[in-house]
Amino acid sequence: MELTALLRSPLLLVIISSAHLALGQYGSYNYGFDVTRRLRRQVAQQQQQPLVVVRGGGGGVQLRQEIRQLEQNQDQWTLYILGLSLMQFTDQTSPTSWYGITGIHGIPHKTWGGVGPTPGNEDTGYCTHSSVLFPTWHRPYLALYEQVLYSTIQMIATWWPEGEARQRYMEAAATFRIPYWDWALNPPTGQSVLPLSVGGSPYVDVNGPSGVQRIANPLFSFTFKPLNATAFLQAPWDYWTTTLRSPTTNNTDALSNNSQVALNLDQNVASLSQRLYILFSNYGNYSTFSNNAWIPLINDGSYDSLEALHDTVHNLAGGGGRDQPNSQGGHMAYIPYSAFDPIFFLHHTMIDRIFAIWQALYPNSWVTPQEAALPSFTTARGQVQDVTTPLTPFFANSDRTFWTSATVRDHTQLGYTYAELVGKSGVSNATREVRSQASRAINRLYGASSPASLFIREMTARRNRDQGGHRISRLNGKVTLPPYFKSDDSPANSSAHTPRSGVVFVGNQYREWIANIYVKKQALNGPFSIHLFLGDVSNNPTTWASTLGHVGTMGVFASDARYGGMDMSHLDISGTIPLTTALVNKVDSGELSSLEPLDVERYLRRNLKTRIVRADGKVIERERIDSLGIRIVSSVVRAPETEDELPVWGRVGVGFHLT
Repeated sequence: MELTALLRSPLLLVIISSAHLALGQYGSYNYGFDVTRRLRRQVAQQQQQPLVVVRGGGGGVQLRQEIRQLEQNQDQWTLYILGLSLMQFTDQTSPTSWYGITGIHGIPHKTWGGVGPTPGNEDTGYCTHSSVLFPTWHRPYLALYEQVLYSTIQMIATWWPEGEARQRYMEAAATFRIPYWDWALNPPTGQSVLPLSVGGSPYVDVNGPSGVQRIANPLFSFTFKPLNATAFLQAPWDYWTTTLRSPTTNNTDALSNNSQVALNLDQNVASLSQRLYILFSNYGNYSTFSNNAWIPLINDGSYDSLEALHDTVHNLAGGGGRDQPNSQGGHMAYIPYSAFDPIFFLHHTMIDRIFAIWQALYPNSWVTPQEAALPSFTTARGQVQDVTTPLTPFFANSDRTFWTSATVRDHTQLGYTYAELVGKSGVSNATREVRSQASRAINRLYGASSPASLFIREMTARRNRDQGGHRISRLNGKVTLPPYFKSDDSPANSSAHTPRSGVVFVGNQYREWIANIYVKKQALNGPFSIHLFLGDVSNNPTTWASTLGHVGTMGVFASDARYGGMDMSHLDISGTIPLTTALVNKVDSGELSSLEPLDVERYLRRNLKTRIVRADGKVIERERIDSLGIRIVSSVVRAPETEDELPVWGRVGVGFHLT
């Protein structure tokens, strides 16, 4: 069996676990000289002056690529792995070590760059959660990480022996930018949403300046050197010396179960894609798009957010104890510890990419003043946050002025962009052409999750009917889609689907159905996930990842009850689980006549089931969560006729409350 096939196989648990036992024997790359001496001089210089997140980056504006694309560039990939490894093996006291950079987010709650805490907020991190600053704060954070990694990679490239190889690697280093991980895109055939480079092996063979060596895979995990048990407050965090995903136990011998993480991600890719497509097409207001803080008077079309979608991926990537009793989620599932896992920055670069594309679609919507729902290291709860609020601890200049939401609005000022926005210099030049370009990319990458893709395909066929296209069939004024749209060679996990019978479209319109969910963030004193199913559900949560009736997951990204940081007990958050694709499949099978309210509401009342599971694998009865509400809503949506357009949503109305 090939390794690419193993990521979907139950055998992978055994393989990865066995390999993980030997993780300690793999270290950093041996360059043939004392690297630490050179790094000490660099650290000493950094501590004498403010570390500025510079404008423009190095090498001008360069592309951030999807991680699988970056892997195809062998020279840049080699530099990326070596750079990450060197950061992870740099003395943890350095502010630009892996530990130093990742520790800005949460634990160990230490002052970074001389930017001290607001009195009373010493026991939390700098990150702004459930805040209008959530997307903008992470932008300079990623830029800082990118700047440090870029600088490290430039240095490593010079360590090749003088000649053609050194020149080649220096050229590759000059255009390097950090990659993103697209967890909403169907992966290549035979692969998982979780890339093999991230979850496949705890070691990697890398061909560096001193030849091929086997080193610890810096994308698989991070090993604390040493673990600061005092900073990590309580078990098991104070004795887990390595970051874990879906840990097998709570003991010191816990192992990562990346096969379970892969299964959970694969099961949810269609739902994640639907949520992303809806965010792009129906969330044009920055305040509702940006963060997950639930506003009681919010309209029924604005329950989701970039942050809520981000939270779900955190929980899926961290994994939970569904596969192992008496276990719990890994580092990614808990706010204070999440940034230490190497997948964190891959995930957040994807979040920034979504943010940048959204800006191209809605260039005139931006940060409006809002009170902070939660404190951060430098922000008090209730403090009004706006475009001028300092994004601490990120200095924009040596005079110790900070980046703000106003100054990070144009991402290209930080020296990077994304393929969907190539040739565009930020929101100041946003035009109809830019929005059309972004819409085309959204439809091609994520449109298969929506009935809109069926309509675009049919309209394209009509325009090209002289080349074999077909007209839409019309029966009594209603549009039905002919059976030839059903593609037998579509990927098995593709959500693109055309019903063989029943009604989906009426004219150029269809209905979207969504489960709006709201709940207190700390309702279970730790992370948990809300799952929706159509049909019968097993009492055994270990089978849920392969249950055909699974519709989607909303993850609640929270803190351990024993964690002494920010008080989030008062905070209500919201998110969604789209239902439309699952319902279209039921129209296809004949179980459902149409997407119209009378048909759908009757069907959902009989068949839609809710299950809740904590990160430790314990299934929780819904009745135990008083704050949980689920509202089934729908909207008539006008389908786009070309890829240059996105769906146009009507008013979202409440169907019924799910009990």
